[in-house]
Amino acid sequence: MYLQVHSFSSLSTTRLYELLQFRQEVFVVEQQCAYLDADGKDTIAWHMWLEDSVKGTMTAYCRILPAGVSYPGHASIGRVISRSEARGTGAGRRIVEEALAWITRTWPGVPVKISAQCYLEDFYAGFGFRAIGETYMEDDIPHRAMVLDAV
Repeated sequence: MYLQVHSFSSLSTTRLYELLQFRQEVFVVEQQCAYLDADGKDTIAWHMWLEDSVKGTMTAYCRILPAGVSYPGHASIGRVISRSEARGTGAGRRIVEEALAWITRTWPGVPVKISAQCYLEDFYAGFGFRAIGETYMEDDIPHRAMVLDAV
């Protein structure tokens, strides 16, 4: 697997279609969550994925948002997914590690805030995120805000 990082404007239409389809497969179909995925933030996001070097398909994906887009004073990582066949292989962990390293290099000193599905709190805590505030419902799924101080 190799890492790809692209701004919206550098995505080919084929890659854009693939990443939107991938997100819908996981969030809309698998998690049975009807929500507006195209939320207007993709055009200012950085899109990161791990690509299967043999199949040429995305194995894990996330989008990275600059400070102030989702949360004042915080960059953000969202839409974190991995293909069902890649779960348990470390692909999800690697995409988050890569995203955090990219944020640190690109925007040094900027903290990160995420809206994590509650069942993934321990996963994100493993990267140093800490839960803040109460659990809330987002698209009928329990979530918790989590922050990672700048390193």
